[in-house]
Amino acid sequence: QVQLVESGGGLVQPGGSLRLSCAASGRLFSIYPMGWYRQAPGKQRELVATITSGGRTNYADSMKGRFTISRDNAKNTVYLQMNSLKPEDTAAYYCNLKYSFSVDYWGQGTQVTVSS
Repeated sequence: QVQLVESGGGLVQPGGSLRLSCAASGRLFSIYPMGWYRQAPGKQRELVATITSGGRTNYADSMKGRFTISRDNAKNTVYLQMNSLKPEDTAAYYCNLKYSFSVDYWGQGTQVTVSS
């Protein structure tokens, strides 16, 4: 069983930065692809960024150049550094572990609010 616990969300002004963390329990964390997704009120959950076990990253177009995903396998943790935040980035952010083709694990989410 995998548990994912996100942290680091909060209220930030437009143009500000936040770093989200996702700590994973369980063994062999390093072999699984990880990702961040977000869901704003009334909208579907959308991809933010993913990172493979080998460190290859992928970003949604609107996040490229502003967000950076990284992982520390020694700490079983994946991070999302968010810079130049905009009000439209306001959402609940969820950590994802891709356990297999048909099995995903999700964290409970952390709220990010970008507002002046």
